[in-house]
Amino acid sequence: MNCKVTHFGFVAFVGRPNVGKSTLINRILGQKLVATSRKAQTTRHRILGVYTKDCAQLALIDLPGIHARRSHKLNALLNKTARAALDDADVLAVLIDASKWTEEDDLVIETIATSKKTKILLLNKIDLIKNKDELLPLIDSLSAKADFAAVVPLSAEKGINIEQVLSVFTQYLPEAPFMFSEDDLTDRSINFLCSEFIREKVHRFTGQEIPYATAIKIDSYQDEGDRVTIHAVIWVDRPSQKKIVIGKQGALIKRIGTEARIEIEKLIEKKVNLQLWVKVKSDWQNSDRDLLELGIE
Repeated sequence: MNCKVTHFGFVAFVGRPNVGKSTLINRILGQKLVATSRKAQTTRHRILGVYTKDCAQLALIDLPGIHARRSHKLNALLNKTARAALDDADVLAVLIDASKWTEEDDLVIETIATSKKTKILLLNKIDLIKNKDELLPLIDSLSAKADFAAVVPLSAEKGINIEQVLSVFTQYLPEAPFMFSEDDLTDRSINFLCSEFIREKVHRFTGQEIPYATAIKIDSYQDEGDRVTIHAVIWVDRPSQKKIVIGKQGALIKRIGTEARIEIEKLIEKKVNLQLWVKVKSDWQNSDRDLLELGIE
């Protein structure tokens, strides 16, 4: 690559839970890096994905969804993580669900409204709007809520207007050398990514209560050449939750392990032996020590 000038910058994806931030980042990167689920709190960490094309490199920051829940210390930390990253970003990608407005969207707009950073409004899930005549009035009304440099309607799920999103991001990147290698995909460790894929499957295959009471800790990751063995523990709050995650005759924990193993094998391109255990760790969501052990600071 022969570039006289290169552009690099951090793009922070801001929005309420379940608005499609992680799905959009995975779509941009062309492979699954970030866990996704229809349940809130799927993203608990500041996850960085790296997209490089031609003379531009984007550091994509997937942030926890900004939300109103305050039931645990974990919830407060998630909001704090999301807000703190706004100061580090060059561009704020503000995601709104075009098909549904909530009070938490108001909280998102309130959070970014006074920022001096370049703000791009991304109107996601336009495929769910049957009457396209509704789009222009919606764009006009949302554009008035903050000082947006551009508005892009898209569908992360269907891959609609992704190239336009990237073009707009690149337009507002500062001139700067690349911070990462052109082959880099993320700054996160393989242990972290494995734990996220396991947690995603717990979210997908359990009821409404269980996902918020669970966390994943990788006890060991052994690379044996053509095969990797992973031992991981699923933390839950109560013994009753442990029974649910394990399932009847171990059926659910087996399904979680099988689906997570398939995702991990795609990522590392090796056979994986994934061993899962479920452990009761009461009130871990309010424990500074436990949250720190999970990397949630």
